[in-house]
Amino acid sequence: MPEDFEDLPSTLQRSPESARKTYAEAKESAEGTYGAGERASRTAYAALKHTHEKVGDHWEPKEEKGPSDSQAQSGGPNPSGESAGGVDANASKEHLYERAQQLGVEGRSDMTKDELVDALQKENDRQTRRSRGD
Repeated sequence: MPEDFEDLPSTLQRSPESARKTYAEAKESAEGTYGAGERASRTAYAALKHTHEKVGDHWEPKEEKGPSDSQAQSGGPNPSGESAGGVDANASKEHLYERAQQLGVEGRSDMTKDELVDALQKENDRQTRRSRGD
């Protein structure tokens, strides 16, 4: 893997090798284009979100590859739309419901698709903070 394990974001340290490899290779390539820094990291996360989704405090492979939210769909140097923070907002409502069930999101059976995306984002953030000891 091009990047040291310890240098990866904590959510990736808890993720399968496929996620770590996708992020590290994309970041290495982006650093060649943009130099080290935030832009290279954002580019690497964008690549990761095409193949993986955030589940709690780590990343898991997506059922289908592709953009995860409206911001990823628009792409380019000045993307429009909103990021869903690693939640696969383009997935079916059924898939989002199953993820919410897996993470123990309460009230999920009464939520719309957009509400499930928001609830998953919040639960992912909560679990990540807990794993980091924040």
